[in-house]
Amino acid sequence: MATVNATTTTAGSGKQTDAAPSPPAAAAAACRSLSGADLALRVLLFAVTLSGLVVLATAKQTVRVPVPQIPGLVLSLPAKFKDSPALIYLLVALCVTCFYSLLSTAFTSLKLLSGSSPSRTLFLLVLFDVFYAAIMASATGSAGGVAWIGLKGNSHTNWNKICNIYSKFCRHIGSSVFLGLIASVVLVLLTILNAHSLYRRSR
Repeated sequence: MATVNATTTTAGSGKQTDAAPSPPAAAAAACRSLSGADLALRVLLFAVTLSGLVVLATAKQTVRVPVPQIPGLVLSLPAKFKDSPALIYLLVALCVTCFYSLLSTAFTSLKLLSGSSPSRTLFLLVLFDVFYAAIMASATGSAGGVAWIGLKGNSHTNWNKICNIYSKFCRHIGSSVFLGLIASVVLVLLTILNAHSLYRRSR
């Protein structure tokens, strides 16, 4: 009885064609690729939230404003992020999300080294990513509204703009809001990535 080799030899030539990779090997390679992308996004999330936290925590400026009614009188008026509840909310959101990104990055690194990631773990990561994405989105939206009023004012409510006076303070606030928006987008991408990993396993 003739035996069939794993590789096929072309008639009339000595060339051999390798067999196609098995489905389990292809699936393992795809899982490693998704885990690498997940780790990169979590490192980016940590860097963005930490930067936003530092920028917002240092948002303070004191300006000297003359009083028109009293010639020669100049008042020192400070501006801090603590003066607005929306900015405090953004600071807390950045803080807890930064801590979460640090923990999840360490966990994802261990998962990538061990080569195992149970479906239950991925499901928990999806839940936490959605939760923190909602927190960051709401905090960024509320702080963005305050930043817009400081930049443009509101003539209907007689709220004057302040960014023409507190320029440095407004730059810090605008930068932290922008970084908060980036963090929200990264969390949404992480949710989609892990949900896709769960979908691939369920097929």
